[in-house]
Amino acid sequence: MTGPTSTQDEQPAPVRRARLAVAGAFAVQGLGFAGVLTHLPAFKDRWGLDDLGVTVLMFAVAVLAGVGSMLAAVIAARATSASALRLALLVAAVGLAVLGTAPAFWLFCLGLGIYGVALGLIDATTNMQAVALEAEYGQSILTSFHAAWSVGGIAGALATAGAAALDWPVAAVLVPVAALAVGVSFAPFRRAEADRMSPSAGDAPIADGRAIPWNALGLLGLALVLFYVADSAASSWSSIYLSDVLLASATVAPLAYGAYQATSLVSRAVGDLAVRRYGPTNVVRAAASVGVVGLAMVIAAQAPWLAILGFAVLGAGVAVVAPLTFAAAGRLAGPDPGRMRRIDGLVARLNQFNYLGFVLGGVLTGLISSGSGLRWGFVVPLVGIALLLPLAGVFATGSRTREPTEAAL
Repeated sequence: MTGPTSTQDEQPAPVRRARLAVAGAFAVQGLGFAGVLTHLPAFKDRWGLDDLGVTVLMFAVAVLAGVGSMLAAVIAARATSASALRLALLVAAVGLAVLGTAPAFWLFCLGLGIYGVALGLIDATTNMQAVALEAEYGQSILTSFHAAWSVGGIAGALATAGAAALDWPVAAVLVPVAALAVGVSFAPFRRAEADRMSPSAGDAPIADGRAIPWNALGLLGLALVLFYVADSAASSWSSIYLSDVLLASATVAPLAYGAYQATSLVSRAVGDLAVRRYGPTNVVRAAASVGVVGLAMVIAAQAPWLAILGFAVLGAGVAVVAPLTFAAAGRLAGPDPGRMRRIDGLVARLNQFNYLGFVLGGVLTGLISSGSGLRWGFVVPLVGIALLLPLAGVFATGSRTREPTEAAL
């Protein structure tokens, strides 16, 4: 990262508070996302959907999330990413509340659409805030924010499993999450008023006059697509895979997603330290290798606990890829002046690749499962994660520190 290395205690109090606030927003996003996805089997039963119907809904959510990400760029450019994030949390609260209480299918679809837009808004704005804070800290802290997202994901999966065991309705999980989103919207996020009049984040050249290297951003976008192919498959289809293919109960099925998020939390909790010691390229190579093993275990599983273990291994491997992608993109913004505004634009553009991966992972997995069975649908993310190996070098983009050699590891 550019700038001097700083510790948490050396940062001004407003910066430390902003870091906690942004971590809270990541956690709420993970909680809501897990609450929606782990209820997919319940939604299937409630509305009489098949795998193809779920696939269509996931595609619609991905498209709307892409719209939300573009809206985030517009709002952040005209105001701040903090303002955009507050709005996003409020929109998410509305969507989750409607999803949890909808008495008719058209209202369910409306709630899902509102939540889809909010999903893109929150994804973009939380990462804008996180990348800007990492630039201020001068060292890797991105994976800690995504670890907070994983904490929320674990809580959401456990809440769904607990509600199923008690025979509680979907509203018992989603409505409290909506209320929590409203509360977090008042948190002290990082503001950037001083940077508001700087050149447009997406179009400004870096300080030495060279254009932003869009080729590098494109490669990072491809890496993000490949990660989200696996993440979307695990998030959207793990509960259905356990319940429909491996005949797990409604209490056990959500634990696959919970296991994926639990090991993702561990991976992201140590990710910043690993990057500082070994460099992002080596970390991504190791992550992809472990992820391939995990997906192979999922495909071969003949019992629910074996699939849960496979999803756990997958999370332990690939979870660091997304935050490291955004961190590398943030370094493309160059030094001041106007760095923070350029970061917002770069992150918003990169975030679009998120939803392409979401579509490819969720939709292709569903389409293949419709014809050949859901077990074979997981071949799609396995191939995607394997393709991260030759892309690992791009994660060192913009770094001013020398990448550790393999001989030094």
